[in-house]
Amino acid sequence: MTSSAPFKPIRPKPIRKAVFPVAGLGTRFLPATKAIPKEMLPIIDRPLIQYAVDEAREAGIEQLIFVTGRGKTAIVEHFDTAYELEATMSERDKSLDVLEPTRIQPGNLVTVRQQVPLGLGHAIWCARAIVGDEPFAIFLPDELMIANQGSTGCMKQMVEAYNEVGGNLISVLEVPEEEVSSYGVIAPGRQDGALTEVKGLVEKPRREDAPSNLIISGRYILQPEVMRVLENQGKGAGGEVQLTDAMAQMIGQQAFHAVTFAGNRYDCGSKTGFVEATLAIALEREDMRDEVRAMAKRLLGN
Repeated sequence: MTSSAPFKPIRPKPIRKAVFPVAGLGTRFLPATKAIPKEMLPIIDRPLIQYAVDEAREAGIEQLIFVTGRGKTAIVEHFDTAYELEATMSERDKSLDVLEPTRIQPGNLVTVRQQVPLGLGHAIWCARAIVGDEPFAIFLPDELMIANQGSTGCMKQMVEAYNEVGGNLISVLEVPEEEVSSYGVIAPGRQDGALTEVKGLVEKPRREDAPSNLIISGRYILQPEVMRVLENQGKGAGGEVQLTDAMAQMIGQQAFHAVTFAGNRYDCGSKTGFVEATLAIALEREDMRDEVRAMAKRLLGN
């Protein structure tokens, strides 16, 4: 005997793991990054990687997977316990609260090594054994995502959408049409508020060929099947294994959506973007905004 009751949608597996590809050399910031990982460059008083980790924690992510390279040990040490520092601060009656964001439960931070720089897709593939058969998030720490006032962080916005639709998701932002040729762009399908069905992905199209002005912006939620695609994928643009190429193969095979982020993106992989992010964060902070505004007026001669 069969039941006429409708099937209930299966709740997608939760997003518990996140991959942070941090093996890049940071050559655009030399000589500053000769001995310091670019992800450790500070925006005010927190390194770039800390902002990404904070965003992941807000979204409920439990396990952080850092795909590292040579000379990247400072990133891991940043999230380790600094006994001497804490002892000295305690002796001087200084609060340890400032170190709270750097504390990670034992076992919740894992590192794997990308021994050869073969591209973003290859870096993600290096984390396959730890990701296993679970969906996972990806954070590109160079892209600092700051939510609008009153909104949650980018990844939390994405997780909330994922809990409704499942499948694969990417974050996107609207840019002026004249800027689309600098980014990966989605070919949109049906739209529902901030959620857009993804019909295709185009890497750096000419303005006249761009299917939309919605650009991919450094945050992803992907199903584990992408690892099998990456394993058999050849090199793409720049002679590297491209994550965009692997995602494109999954469109039509699994649900694929984009979430338009309610906030601002700062490209901290560029010097001007790094300065812009520093100013934007400073102007948001009550302890700094007035002095920074006055400083800017002095420097501009106004």
